[in-house]
Amino acid sequence: MNIAPLHVDEFSTSVLAVPPLARRADLSIDEAQNRQLIRHIEAGGIRTLLYGGNANLYHTSMADYALLLEQLADSASDTTRVIPAIGPDFGKMMDQAQLLRGSRYRTAMVLPMQGFTTPEGVADGISRFVDTAGIPVTLYIKSEQYLDVATLGRLVDSGRILAVKYAIVRDDPVNDPYLRALVDRITPARIVSGMGERPAPAHVSQFGLASFTTGSGCIAPKACMALLQALKHADTARTQTLYDAFMPLETLRDSISLIRVLHDAVTLSGVADMGAHLPLLSASPADRMAEIKTVAATLLAADQRL
Repeated sequence: MNIAPLHVDEFSTSVLAVPPLARRADLSIDEAQNRQLIRHIEAGGIRTLLYGGNANLYHTSMADYALLLEQLADSASDTTRVIPAIGPDFGKMMDQAQLLRGSRYRTAMVLPMQGFTTPEGVADGISRFVDTAGIPVTLYIKSEQYLDVATLGRLVDSGRILAVKYAIVRDDPVNDPYLRALVDRITPARIVSGMGERPAPAHVSQFGLASFTTGSGCIAPKACMALLQALKHADTARTQTLYDAFMPLETLRDSISLIRVLHDAVTLSGVADMGAHLPLLSASPADRMAEIKTVAATLLAADQRL
C-alpha cells in the first residue's frame, strides 16, 4: 500500500472506495477474495480504500483487526492508500491505537458512536487516541450533536483531525448550514462527502468538497472515477448519465441495508465472493436477491462499457 506521508490534497485525486470484507463460512477473513476485490477497484482507477462500516468493522474482533491490518497492507498496490476504521467505542479505539502505533498507516477513521457521547468526550477520546497511535484521525460525522464545528476546528488546528467524512442526511443537501460552517472553518479540501453517490453532486459542486465515498463504486470503479471528474469539470450532462447508473443499486441499499446489500451485490455481480456476513448482521432478504443480482450486473456492465 501507499505509505508516503498523507497530505490533504490527496483526497481530491480519488474517490474513496468503502469495500465490504470477504469472509469464509467459518467467518475467518478471506484474504484471496479481498485481494481480488481490491484489484478490481484499482483497475478502475480508484486509489483510496476506506475499510469501515461496509466491512462491518463495528463487530470485528481485535484478533481479526490485527490480521486485517497486515493483509490490507500487503494486498493493496504501492499506489493505493488504505485507511482502516477504529472504534466506535473508546476502549476499542485505544486497543487499536496500540496496533496502529508505529505501523505504515497514516490515518484511521473514527467510526461514529450512536449515543453515550458528548462533544467534549469525543474530543478527549480523539486526542488520547492520536497521542497514543501517533497518527491523526479522519472523523466520520453523522450528527451535528457529535462534535460542534468550533471544537472540531481546534482538533484540526492541533493536527489531531486530518479530514472529515461528512454524512449528515439532509432533505436538501444544498441547504446545510452545518456543512457550510464546517467548510468555512477547516476548508473543503479536508472534507469528503460520506454518503455515496446520491448527495455527491451537491456536495462537490455546491460546497467544493474534495471527493466522495462510494460503496457501489466497488462494483463500478471506472464509472465512479468518471463521475468525480465530471463533477470537478462541471460537465452536467456526463454527470447526470453516470449518476443515473448508480441510483438503482443505491436505492436498493437505502431501502434494505447499505452494508448488507453491498456485500451481497459484490458477490452476485461476480467481482469477488464476499462470503458470509459477520454477525450481528445477516444476509439480505432471500426474496430480494434476484433483484440485487440484476441491478449489480447492470451496473458492472455499464462500468465495463467505459
